[in-house]
Amino acid sequence: MMLGLLLARLGVDTFVLEKHADFLRDFRGDTIHPSTLDIMYELGFLDEFLKRPHQEIRELAGQIGKDTVTIADFTHLPTHCQFLAFMPQWDFLDFISQQAKRYSTFHLKMQAEVIDLIHEKYTVAGVRATTPEGPLEIRAWLTVGADGRHSTVRERAALEVVNLGAPMDVMWMRISRRPDDPGQTFGHIDQGKILVLLNRDNYWQCAFVIPKGTADEIRRRGLESFRAEIAGLAPFLRDRVEELRDWNQISLLTVAVDRLSRWCRPGLLCIGDAAHAMSPIGGVGINLAIQDAVATANILGPKLRQKAPSESELQTVQQRRHFPTWATQRLQLAIQNRVIKRVLGSAKPITPPWPVRLLGRWPYLRRIPARLIGIGFRPEHVMMAENRTGAQD
Repeated sequence: MMLGLLLARLGVDTFVLEKHADFLRDFRGDTIHPSTLDIMYELGFLDEFLKRPHQEIRELAGQIGKDTVTIADFTHLPTHCQFLAFMPQWDFLDFISQQAKRYSTFHLKMQAEVIDLIHEKYTVAGVRATTPEGPLEIRAWLTVGADGRHSTVRERAALEVVNLGAPMDVMWMRISRRPDDPGQTFGHIDQGKILVLLNRDNYWQCAFVIPKGTADEIRRRGLESFRAEIAGLAPFLRDRVEELRDWNQISLLTVAVDRLSRWCRPGLLCIGDAAHAMSPIGGVGINLAIQDAVATANILGPKLRQKAPSESELQTVQQRRHFPTWATQRLQLAIQNRVIKRVLGSAKPITPPWPVRLLGRWPYLRRIPARLIGIGFRPEHVMMAENRTGAQD
């Protein structure tokens, strides 16, 4: 959606295909980071965007055993917004689509599920999709796969996926929130269990982290046992865990960390989770995907107004985005394997490790994780001026 907006803004005729009828689904990537908010500012949308209902988080805290430690302080970042914005992703997507529809070169087709690629000799020349009205073919100079970690586009393109591994899965659910609940405490860790709570104003989005492949075992133990584990980590929810009456209220996210060895082939480029599935650690996935979109528009936008980009030009996008992807995944893997895996594999009481204790003792150090989460490695900026020819103000 972001790439569609950016290309249409540059005067490139762009089609975005969405297989669902609307955006009203639960996503795990609802954290809008300062790097993304800077992009909104550069596009002139920030003030209007922040009028949408959202929560602003200036510090991230974690409860480790009986100790609560502030882990990241965003108030010193060199960005226009020194906070994380929590906004349901359907609101985010709806906002971006509204901005994109200002341009006659932007076309959004809902209920259009891509099922295959159109090949002409050795080049991808477009896609085939199914719609309620029947089959649809769209031919294009460039096809971009931005369809997530289970990407149909990358599968049909036979692009090689390198699996980097993940020791955990996540069970997602909602529990109601009250005005007198404690403030935002990002993580609760104790005795082999991890619970993440995200403030959604009138409810908590809860992520219960489990060892990979153990979801069936947890279900066999029953809902009563599951509710007790949540209440043990967040006692203030004890009188509300009964809201979880059925396993259908609890979604399983099978965590995967992977990346394509090659993001493109002639006529085709993958970005976002289709090119590099991220761990949920830090909530960076959506923001890396948006950075990919900005880099793609900066590099390919001017060329797409005139001709199909060459394969070497497509490779330039991967070359630009390889380091931030690699560095972020390396950091996530280190946290997964050295922290989360050890926590989930131990039933002993937990105390904060020494690096976390340093964050509690020296507030200045909290700026380091804030920068890694909020800005990341090699943030992108909107470089190209708007082409006013296609605007519909």
